[in-house]
Amino acid sequence: MTRLVRTTATALSALTVAGVLAGCGGSDAEAGETLTVYSAQHESLVRTMLEGFTEETGIALEFRDANDAELANQIVQEGEASPADVFLTENSPSIDVLDREGLLAPLDQPTLDQVDAQYRPSSGNWTGFAARSTVLVYNPAQLPEAELPASITDLANPEWQGRIGIAAGGADFQAIVAGVLALRGEEATRAWLEGLERNANVYPSNTAVMVAADEGEIDAGVMYHYYFYRDRAENGLKSDDAELHYFRNEDPGAFLSVSGAGVLASSDQPEQAQQLVAYLTGPEAQQRLAESTALEYAVGTGVPSAEALPPLEELQAPQVDPGSLDQQRVTELMQDVGLL
Repeated sequence: MTRLVRTTATALSALTVAGVLAGCGGSDAEAGETLTVYSAQHESLVRTMLEGFTEETGIALEFRDANDAELANQIVQEGEASPADVFLTENSPSIDVLDREGLLAPLDQPTLDQVDAQYRPSSGNWTGFAARSTVLVYNPAQLPEAELPASITDLANPEWQGRIGIAAGGADFQAIVAGVLALRGEEATRAWLEGLERNANVYPSNTAVMVAADEGEIDAGVMYHYYFYRDRAENGLKSDDAELHYFRNEDPGAFLSVSGAGVLASSDQPEQAQQLVAYLTGPEAQQRLAESTALEYAVGTGVPSAEALPPLEELQAPQVDPGSLDQQRVTELMQDVGLL
């Protein structure tokens, strides 16, 4: 079978998105304050959620954008000399690497209280600010609803050989593997990955997986929900012949991945950095997320997500401490079986 592995890396960029506005209230911030935000989440979503932060606080934001692993590795290498004040991730394993290295400061309790406990680690050193659900995108013309797998682990069975797709090189799929590892343990996860190595066509992205299912190149593929809903909201050209299957039943295939936000312990502006994370998880930013075209889930307490999405409480996601996801072991296991 054909295997494609993503090799492109997102270039690190920096830009200041907001200047300090004269006369803005609600903060004791002095003119000229700027926070440096290392961000791996989608640029448009982060900018949308933080749209009102500078106006409210008088604190400007400078962003450096790259992917999760690049930025986490950079911060580890920079250590206490890192210019980063805040780290935002697309998936949580990379921010947990920093937590385990002791590079994050505890978040203020009122900030933690703005997010349900299932969307933040027990350490209290970072928090989720958005979530995405694992789904199976499938072609109903080739895979009738009655034949859908009951569990994501069933995809390792021989009958799925050549019929499924995954984006093995992406942080999204690797976060899903981390969820399986946390829920099922190493032996079962290795067996599942070995089955996927035999069965799966590997694509460079979630979108490519969805298109392959839509066009009938595969019967089904593993990805996150929002790629489907975004495409349907735009024109449906990449998903019009596909549907989504939610595993539910606390199956590993119902794993919810959270995007993480944390304050660097080395920040020389800790109070202002805490303000940013508080704002990001607060009602204004969470409402902007819910109303945006991102179609990811809002996790702030009391803020409903976009109407197009199945409500979070209906997904029957398994309970996983986001701080228990072991990215390093996932990488090792995937390399061992030949998926990386």
